[in-house]
Amino acid sequence: MYDEQQRPPDHGPLAGFTVGVTAARRADELGALLQRRGASVLHAPALRIVPLADDSELLAATKELLDQAPDIVVATTAIGFRGWVEAADGWGLGEDLLARLRGVELLARGPKVKGAIRAAGLTEDWSPSSESMAEVLDRLLEEGVDGRRIAVQLHGEPLPGFVEALRAGGGEVVGVPVYRWLPPEDLGPVDRLLDATVSRGLDALTFTSAPAAVSLLSRAEDRGLLPELLAALNHDVLPACVGPVTALPLQARGVDTIQPERYRLGPLVQLLCQELPGRARTLPIAGHRVEIRGHAVLVDGVLRPVPPAGMSLLRALCRRPGWVVARAELLRALPGAGRDEHAVETAMARLRTALGTPKLIQTVVKRGYRLALDPALDSKYAE
Repeated sequence: MYDEQQRPPDHGPLAGFTVGVTAARRADELGALLQRRGASVLHAPALRIVPLADDSELLAATKELLDQAPDIVVATTAIGFRGWVEAADGWGLGEDLLARLRGVELLARGPKVKGAIRAAGLTEDWSPSSESMAEVLDRLLEEGVDGRRIAVQLHGEPLPGFVEALRAGGGEVVGVPVYRWLPPEDLGPVDRLLDATVSRGLDALTFTSAPAAVSLLSRAEDRGLLPELLAALNHDVLPACVGPVTALPLQARGVDTIQPERYRLGPLVQLLCQELPGRARTLPIAGHRVEIRGHAVLVDGVLRPVPPAGMSLLRALCRRPGWVVARAELLRALPGAGRDEHAVETAMARLRTALGTPKLIQTVVKRGYRLALDPALDSKYAE
């Protein structure tokens, strides 16, 4: 039998898994974190960020706040706050804006926003330990917002529920639209990401902003793939969001997501390092411990990359471990194999070579193939 006290693996916790990245900002950072832990990464920005330095909405909001001072300003993103100050500088209003912000209660959503505020020569009055807009909202409502004027830097689209709750509490809310999200100019990468998701070529799909989720869902709908995308995310491809606001568009479509306790990229990757290996199928086969991942197999802890056709055969065999699976059924599992059962034999030979342990899969003459499930567990899977 396999050794439970196997040597430490020489691969990362995400080795053998493919993770999709929809981020536009900080995609390189997220991709590097995933690759460092062994994942294959498929990146397609689901949106692009358009600065509003010349936008009339931002200029109008800035002038409105200069003319009539707010009581509170909520800064939500570092890039947004910096963009606002830079745009005001470009209009010759930079010093006036900073002077106005010095005289208000300034709230920062997290440490990066605090850094941007301090780089502008200002000091925040408070920042939540959770880096959560929900905690910011709770504080404001506890203080009372009735009759107070609150400026909120928007995330490119209105913050779901946040502005409405402030207005319901009697607050006057001025939105500050610092940048907006638009679909990517080149839709090719997004379409490839969608195709990989619906064909189960991904093991997980990451989202770092609500607009990215909205954009991907919208593109899937345009292509007539929305039902297939939702089915994949609900059953086979793990949707991972950086936080609850990001998850809202998916939840509205009935998709359950995973989220880290701290809404940052590092904790998001660590969560995937726990979840994906936990979802992998592990079987005792021919005296070996075999863990089946997205595009690779661990045999006694050793990573064995497997071609796509081989993974299709292996998954078909794993659906009924220890049972004989006919060549005709295996042929149907092969993508684009046609009607020639010789394709099964060729793919099976390559699979055995890739696994490095040919006896894991037994040939049953004139019937098909089966996993050589260890006898002690054969009855468990045969029921």
